[in-house]
Amino acid sequence: MAAHRKSGLISHGVAAQNRKARFDYTIRETVEAGLVLKGPEVKSLRAGRATLSEAWAGEREGEMYLFNCYIPEWQGGVLSRFEPRAPRKLLLKRKQINHLLGAVARAGQTLVPLDIHFNERGRAKVLLGLAEGRNKADKRAAIAARDWQRDKARLMRERG
Repeated sequence: MAAHRKSGLISHGVAAQNRKARFDYTIRETVEAGLVLKGPEVKSLRAGRATLSEAWAGEREGEMYLFNCYIPEWQGGVLSRFEPRAPRKLLLKRKQINHLLGAVARAGQTLVPLDIHFNERGRAKVLLGLAEGRNKADKRAAIAARDWQRDKARLMRERG
């Protein structure tokens, strides 16, 4: 008998991406963190409805949190009321928290969420990037490099 699969829901893979972060920041290091969510939040994430464009990670009372991440309310039930932009706790080991907070304080770097994804076990994870902001000249160089790679691939394809 075939396994029943709900159409349109993400069982594993990327649920939300912050594509602009890789353009606005130079990513020095990435860390994967667990995410504490309620049931309706997970359902809304599985539907692929989250937004990370203005989200950031930081410290509150010795713990790491994901701030300003928009996960819309799940429309499927009565008990699905939650705050869409509530701070959500990140699950990291103490050593990782100390390393990240030290880098943010010492080097003036930022913790930017790059994506929210579901791993093979179906757990929600956040990929955090320890990043430095880019200035206008760096952004122009990134655009030029991207355009050159696209043109180079086109030329190689044409030559066979």
